[in-house]
Amino acid sequence: MIAEFMLNELQLKEVLEVLRSGGTILYPTDTIWGIGCDATNPRAVEKVYRIKERLSEKSLIILVNDLDMLKDYVEVVPEVAMELIASMSDPLTIIYPKAKKLPKNVTATDGSIGIRIPRHDFCQQMISAFGKPVSSTSANISGAPIPFSLRGVSDEIKSAVDYVADVEHQTSTRPTPSTIIKIDSQGEIHILRN
Repeated sequence: MIAEFMLNELQLKEVLEVLRSGGTILYPTDTIWGIGCDATNPRAVEKVYRIKERLSEKSLIILVNDLDMLKDYVEVVPEVAMELIASMSDPLTIIYPKAKKLPKNVTATDGSIGIRIPRHDFCQQMISAFGKPVSSTSANISGAPIPFSLRGVSDEIKSAVDYVADVEHQTSTRPTPSTIIKIDSQGEIHILRN
């Protein structure tokens, strides 16, 4: 069961202003609390790496609101991916072999990209209104514990981002990062994290 949280009109306006200006946000997702930005803006993506003190060789996951947006940012969406997205009830991130219309610093060195369609009101509302994918990476310094509530996010992270979705919100009753699978260019599925 996923806890839900909707943005009010003022919050949505503030979030969109930050994303459109290349800023960073701290927000609840369907899995963990995340740091996000406009995934199509390389400077914003660079800020996320700096906040996390993370090497840019480690690509980010991006969130999209539906299959149509997904198809805008990958070369091919295999049939098996669409079947998995439709059938999985738990959060699922799929790594697709060839990203498009995304900066190099958001993708892996081989050009692949991890994408999730969250079943989560906050994320859906924000991404739909923004009209572009939003990056999603755990709201912690690399190597530190992953936060599943706003209380679990360090003051260092809170002060480093440009906007905090200020709501005490447990992301899930079964807090865990998403399952990650990789679909290779032949359509074969490889489970990377279950």
